[in-house]
Amino acid sequence: MITERLVSEINRKTIIDLAENGTRFDGRKMNEFRKFKIETGIIPNAQGSALIELGKTKVLAGVKLSVGTPYPDKMDEGVLSTGAEMAPIASPNFERGPPSAQSVELARVVDRVIRESETIDTKKLCIKAGEKVWMVNLDFYALDMDGNLIDAGVLAGMAALLTAKLPKYDIEKDKIDFENFEGALPINGRPIGITFGKIGTKLICDPTESEEEVMSGRFTVGINDDGEICAIQKGGVAGFSPEEIMQVVEEGVRLASELRQALPEPKG
Repeated sequence: MITERLVSEINRKTIIDLAENGTRFDGRKMNEFRKFKIETGIIPNAQGSALIELGKTKVLAGVKLSVGTPYPDKMDEGVLSTGAEMAPIASPNFERGPPSAQSVELARVVDRVIRESETIDTKKLCIKAGEKVWMVNLDFYALDMDGNLIDAGVLAGMAALLTAKLPKYDIEKDKIDFENFEGALPINGRPIGITFGKIGTKLICDPTESEEEVMSGRFTVGINDDGEICAIQKGGVAGFSPEEIMQVVEEGVRLASELRQALPEPKG
């Protein structure tokens, strides 16, 4: 996320000068992701959960399932609802209280990447058309902030969804049995979010917090399993030329293919 906290002019100039010369403060290449690891089954009482550590950024995702009423325009489809919490424990830039613009944007972009990829077969989440469907509640918690919460959120969210279990449901008693399960969620893909930041005239992928604080723009692409764009989100004031957008897309497809290998295989 692009924050408003000022960086010292020395650090700012160093980061910009490095970028203009094709290098970065942490030694990475301009199109190189940080090392990361994913752990699943972190929250015992959730139907699915995952923790991702992307460099020093940590994001926890949890999936809770409930039964509810479908939307009027999609009477035979289940519902995906996404939320995000950015607590002060993760960064001094985060504050307590109502959801910030940053947390709302984080939830919306992650939701869009997953929803528009159609990776969840929502029709298979229908229990009784027009009356009962499964509600998939996907929530994110930023535990440590060192940049690029969007890509970390997509990875954590997909890992949580891919390992989530669908409880048994007794429609006559309107009761969910959380001790027994039908199987995995109906998921048929693993979309990935790839974010590039613009510093001066250069593009960098997977920006750290320090880089986010000096970059003038951000461009995120969601890539599905077929290497197709399923979502786009631009942030910041900087513009992106057609050539820069093509660079982001081409690098995004390559990186998404690599990152996808770290996610569990779909079982739905």
